[in-house]
Amino acid sequence: MAVSARRGTPLTPEEIYNTALRLVDEVGVEGLSMRKLAAELDVNPMSLYHHVESKTALISQICASQGLRMELPGEDLPWRERVRLLAHAYRSLSRDHPNMWRYVHSHPEIIASRTGGLWDVLFSILVTVGVPDSELRRTADVLYGFVTGLVFAESTGHIGQGQDSAEADRTFETAIDLIIRGLGG
Repeated sequence: MAVSARRGTPLTPEEIYNTALRLVDEVGVEGLSMRKLAAELDVNPMSLYHHVESKTALISQICASQGLRMELPGEDLPWRERVRLLAHAYRSLSRDHPNMWRYVHSHPEIIASRTGGLWDVLFSILVTVGVPDSELRRTADVLYGFVTGLVFAESTGHIGQGQDSAEADRTFETAIDLIIRGLGG
């Protein structure tokens, strides 16, 4: 019996998430299995369950780790610039990992909490522009839906089809400008 190259090397959550994301990028979420992930990591499939309880939990953790890696704007910037940078960070994430992005948006329970990362920045911006507490969630959902719809339409060719990337970027900037005007300015 061959000795595993991993013997003695501890498996880390970061290694699991990065490898799983790479596999999702290659074969989609449907093509990812705990068995395939274990083979890729050169471990027994059962050892993965010491780190993550299920494939759904793994997908949630991948999303959380990617959310932490997004280049999010700091509170030191004017809110208009924060809106622009946040929208671009979100668009970049969808382009960097389209299989994961599409899966998450057809399985909203994976990111249902609306906390951390992108959401914290968005809620902070909305408070800065004076959105009442009673309307924060609804306003955040509308803005998220607007940008998500635009990114989805762009990724499927419904918007920007036949356009060069500069024209697609201008279309995206127009959408951000509409958001900024709608928020007050």
